[in-house]
Amino acid sequence: MSDRSQWSLTTPQRLTFEEPVTALNVSVVNGTVNVVGSDGGPARLELSDLQGPPLSVQLLDGQLRVGYDDLSWQSILKWLDRKGWQRAVEVTLTVPCGTRVEVGTVGAAAVVSGITAPTELRGVSGDTTLVGLAGPVHAETVSGALEAQALGGDLRYSSVSGDLTLVEGTRGSVRAKTVSGSVLVDLSATGGDLSLELTTVSGDIAIRLPHPVDAEVEASTATGGASCAFEDLRVTGQWGAKRITGRLGTGGGRLKATTASGTVALLRRPPSPEEPADAPVEGKVL
Repeated sequence: MSDRSQWSLTTPQRLTFEEPVTALNVSVVNGTVNVVGSDGGPARLELSDLQGPPLSVQLLDGQLRVGYDDLSWQSILKWLDRKGWQRAVEVTLTVPCGTRVEVGTVGAAAVVSGITAPTELRGVSGDTTLVGLAGPVHAETVSGALEAQALGGDLRYSSVSGDLTLVEGTRGSVRAKTVSGSVLVDLSATGGDLSLELTTVSGDIAIRLPHPVDAEVEASTATGGASCAFEDLRVTGQWGAKRITGRLGTGGGRLKATTASGTVALLRRPPSPEEPADAPVEGKVL
């Protein structure tokens, strides 16, 4: 027998869910959604502002759904009902850190922090911020940008024109593909073999790597510029296509970056205060 609870929220209010929550699905239009992972206590919802139709909340067999009756998770990237855009919501959801999270936004900003389970994001034009997520992340946007800090799991990102910025990444598995969006990946540690595969059409790609790092490197641009701060790598091509190739360390990992008309840059991360600084490296620029 299923355990089902439903609410239709028309005014700002707070809800506390006594039943366990193991999965969260949020789909909103305009405004802001915050998802916070907690080490203890029941799941909670705080609705601080609401404009437009009621916000539907449903808890069924551990799955908490928050959104609108006319907006589904499956159709969020194709949702073109402009009249339906006349709505906004400000909502904060606090859930156990092991909750599987799905967040879909149309014009809304999203912030997700402290989650250890898998996180999936879909957005049309709203920007997303991720902080301290330990599980794998899969994000897909049309024009919304993704900013992430201190991710501990694999990251998969695809967008038409949204930018990706990852700082202080503690794992080395990143797959990103954009058309015109730029990609910036900064790794503080690789947590094993490096694994980066970044592709853009006209967006720039910049990668900052820790020291030491082990990877076979293949980076290229068809018409843009190329720069490299690692003397162990080769930069070839004076006109038109340029490539950065070679091996760092033992070459156990893999770094592949490809852009058609954007620039590509491989940067060296400054040493931490506990590490001795290397001799200055001039690098190579073409």
